[in-house]
Amino acid sequence: MTTTPGPVSVALWAVNLGRPLNGLKAWAAGIEAKMLEAKAAGAEILVVPEYASEQWLSFKPEGLKATEEIAWLADRADEALALAAPLAERHGLALLAGTVPARHNGGFRNRAWMFLPDGRAIAQDKLCLTPGEHDPEGWYLEPGETLRLIDWRGLRIAIMICLDIELPAMSAILARHEPDLILVPSMTSSLAGYSRVFGCAKARAVEVMAAVCAVGVVGATPGATQNPANTSGCAVFLPCEPALGYDGVFASTAPVDGAEGDGPFLVARDIPLDRIAELRRGEAQVWPGAWRADRVEVVPA
Repeated sequence: MTTTPGPVSVALWAVNLGRPLNGLKAWAAGIEAKMLEAKAAGAEILVVPEYASEQWLSFKPEGLKATEEIAWLADRADEALALAAPLAERHGLALLAGTVPARHNGGFRNRAWMFLPDGRAIAQDKLCLTPGEHDPEGWYLEPGETLRLIDWRGLRIAIMICLDIELPAMSAILARHEPDLILVPSMTSSLAGYSRVFGCAKARAVEVMAAVCAVGVVGATPGATQNPANTSGCAVFLPCEPALGYDGVFASTAPVDGAEGDGPFLVARDIPLDRIAELRRGEAQVWPGAWRADRVEVVPA
């Protein structure tokens, strides 16, 4: 029997990388403080951006080469995640703890971690990598090949990391599985990158008939070798339907290229996943469902 999810409230934190840390405990303490703030505002999920773990490089060893940074970050992942994992159960709040480089078959992947209050920990690897993630002179990673769907409290969640949300081919796959909520942790160096990720996130909300939450890091980590600037913000997009307010924007903050304090923070209360599910089942003004282009032939004019 098909179930209908209820509304959900999501907190998005555009982490300011410009704030230096003195160790992993300080990183975990910052996440816990934001979880408490999010819960006090009524949120059920906190989303931290892609490569928020780059902030760890503010306490990297002297002389660490750009080609050694991914390995150094990956070697700290287990300790960091052991600090973050219990927070979801402790505070009754789901946590997408950003992405952390992870060792995999002799290489490295850009891996997001979702921790749920029921004790589950779900990993999601980035599927499509940027040129900077293919750079043998800097950060060099490998793409994942699996998209995991998370069922929690009657809703289905997908995590699409940054560039992954820009791929229309993924929409055709996702629409068949009817996710209710898509979470997009991102890192974009300029307004152009921000506009690509957030613009495509809005398009995916229309194509998949789901709510899409996007958030990215801002500022730059002291001593950064790969990302000297980051521009982003927070936004929640819905399908552009009259029943959902017409324009597809449920809540958003303006993009910034730096920030005072922790960075932009947005709590989107009562995202109407129940109404979106009803629209997906036949009440939408326009939605072709999981439409495929198999019957379309492309020929010279």
